[in-house]
Amino acid sequence: MSSQAKTLPWTAVIGLLLLVLTLALVFVVVELKSRVARTRQLVVYGQVNDFTLTNQNGAVVSLADLRGHPWVADIIFTRCAGPCPRMTRQMKELQDALPPGNPTRLVTLTTDPDFDTPAVLCRYGERFGADTNRWMFLTGTRREIGNLATASLKLSAVERKPEQQTSPADLFVHSTVFVVVDKRGRLRGIFQTGGEQVDWQGEKQKILASIRHLEREE
Repeated sequence: MSSQAKTLPWTAVIGLLLLVLTLALVFVVVELKSRVARTRQLVVYGQVNDFTLTNQNGAVVSLADLRGHPWVADIIFTRCAGPCPRMTRQMKELQDALPPGNPTRLVTLTTDPDFDTPAVLCRYGERFGADTNRWMFLTGTRREIGNLATASLKLSAVERKPEQQTSPADLFVHSTVFVVVDKRGRLRGIFQTGGEQVDWQGEKQKILASIRHLEREE
């Protein structure tokens, strides 16, 4: 057998090894770029201030109760005839997309605490199929809610003057976004829920991806 014939198998082996190494390198580069992209999407907007509010069961809830859990929050009011029912249904979609035992929590604040007592919020949650083990509806004084919603979560709410109201339920103008907070109580994401240019299904997948990312963080 000629020396050229003997070296052909080794040449093939070396070529195969080079191909495997090249594919592995490509995979590593793609994965690193993907991780960097995910990290960039989840910038730290700021630290959530401590708070003390009351949930739909009448229990006191503070920031400490959410430590160690990623959470998604929004602001609504139960008498709302505008975007609030849609937003609550969307939050229910997130709840249903999370597997049983998932550590992520869902938090809905009311911008109408004079009307939205714990009992009212409890009935509202039941109406939309809220799982009270993972989804809390919070009320308190206007100042307490404002300190959490506006100062920490970047959620705005403005009461309409009587002359500006178009119906008895047209009481507030408020944010229609969902925000995502990490295990350490830092605001990490802001996502749109409605509007002509908003693809909710796409936004929902982004929120779920953000939750999975935050669940992996220490």
